Amino acid sequence: MMLHVLLLSCSLLTGPSSAPQDETPIVDERPEVKALFGTLATHLKAKGEEDEQALTLLDKLVQEFTNSGPKDRAAIVKQFAECLEVKRPKELAEGVPDDRIYAAAAVALGTMGPESVKALTSLIGDKNHRKNMRLQTLLTLSLGKTKSPEGIKTLLGLLKHKDPPMQAAGAEALANFSEAPQDTRKQIFEEMLRTLTDQKTKKDTNTTDPEALERWNIISGPLITALQKVSGQGETDPDLWLRWWNENKKKDWSTKDG
Repeated sequence: MMLHVLLLSCSLLTGPSSAPQDETPIVDERPEVKALFGTLATHLKAKGEEDEQALTLLDKLVQEFTNSGPKDRAAIVKQFAECLEVKRPKELAEGVPDDRIYAAAAVALGTMGPESVKALTSLIGDKNHRKNMRLQTLLTLSLGKTKSPEGIKTLLGLLKHKDPPMQAAGAEALANFSEAPQDTRKQIFEEMLRTLTDQKTKKDTNTTDPEALERWNIISGPLITALQKVSGQGETDPDLWLRWWNENKKKDWSTKDG
């Protein structure tokens, strides 16, 4: 979609090494964006009958976000967050909720950081959707994709979640912080390693507890992968990870600082 902009050009010649530079200011509060909001609202009010059209509008708004000014960006994020407030009483099939709009909005918010961080953190664990594990996972992964430091506290908190899929999602999301400052990576690493070793201990000391084994099978893979990405190391054994951490937690992880 073509973005209507004001073009400012400068052609002052100041010397042989200078080159004219064009500035393209971003126009904010655009009427075309507001019009998309209105059309989207109409489709969403159709109780699911026009969700395919609504999804098309969401795609257009994702494209508009990149070229938007701060006010339009905030408004677009608000629209996507409000998509999770619409009611969809019908099921696509027995036991399968019609959460297509919710899922699309959740994924899209991951491309809108840092503006979308506040919305995502409020939606993770929201009472209206906390039982929809697929949606909660998507929201968690999107928060990680923003790579915003403001989302780290929420993601670290998920490592203690009562549901192992959410622990796994938290770990997968934290893997996105592989290029974060060293102190941040060390904090993330330590919390993930603690979660991994604690669950390994529970599994090993309760060999007849199927829940401990199931939780371990769900969270260990994502945790180990995230530990690798955050540290730049290739260990896979929890005991070796613990040894590596004890030897390197106070050292300079310069290979990850680029």
